[in-house]
Amino acid sequence: MARLTGKFELQQDDKTFLENFLKGGSAKARELKRAQALLKFDQGLSVKQIKAALDVSENMLFILRRTYRKEGLKASLFDKPRSGRPRGLTGCDRAKVTLLACSKAPDGHAEWTLRLLADKAVELSLIEKGSISHTEVKNILKKTNLDLT
Repeated sequence: MARLTGKFELQQDDKTFLENFLKGGSAKARELKRAQALLKFDQGLSVKQIKAALDVSENMLFILRRTYRKEGLKASLFDKPRSGRPRGLTGCDRAKVTLLACSKAPDGHAEWTLRLLADKAVELSLIEKGSISHTEVKNILKKTNLDLT
């Protein structure tokens, strides 16, 4: 990995932001360590000294310093949003499924099954078609400690 050389200096407004960031509120531990590391770089400490003081890896420090120089403070301090599947059902949708499970089973059935609940939720337009499966119903009911038997 290419090492960056030269004196590291924070811009004055970035330094002020980091000092205030460390003083107040709640932040993720990862963000706090990054802020502390940037301030220690500004004080002239070496990578090895910062590594020992903050118990972080050298690689993290090199990446942090490079990111600050190339992309700025916000990019080096905060994580970028991660991709992934968004949550399919809202809390309201989950409550509707739970309410349906607590109701009387339809005619011809002694009790609700997971597949029957999923199909009925779509049929009654409680949930959009294709957005719920019997396993999703199982997970919803599992979190509510609701037993169908």
